[in-house]
Amino acid sequence: MKDFFMNNSDLVIFMVLIVVGYVSGAIAEKRHYASIKKREQEMVELPVVTIRNVHSDSDVQESGLVMGSAVISIDYFKRFLAELRNLFGGRVRSYESLVDRARREAILRMKQEAQRKHADLIINFRLETSAIGKSANRKRHIGSVEALAYGTAVSLRNG
Repeated sequence: MKDFFMNNSDLVIFMVLIVVGYVSGAIAEKRHYASIKKREQEMVELPVVTIRNVHSDSDVQESGLVMGSAVISIDYFKRFLAELRNLFGGRVRSYESLVDRARREAILRMKQEAQRKHADLIINFRLETSAIGKSANRKRHIGSVEALAYGTAVSLRNG
């Protein structure tokens, strides 16, 4: 057994790094999702809608643009799995979770900005996603995903 490890030390080191990368990436993703879920519960009372107007102009006290942006990077282990999936076809779940986290984080940051402005709701909500990084220009390669959420924060008159 000792001879196996000595003769294949490069392979052993590679496998250890793969396991460490997978575990640390999974832990980081799990923590981020926990943070997202907690903050979503805290901000559930602030409505976000895609329609342009929900009240008459006389009800609006103040309005203004709010936005939130998030850039989330994929870890090397998930990138490796995504490359394998691209060879065989099918859903690339590692990219799905990447885009989901970026979108949800961007929406939360937009809502935080709206709360700082004491808004009652966000109207005309839009969400854009793009791949960024050196490898984004190559076919089927994603390094990081940016999500941009924006809308109009509206404060209503009381009464």
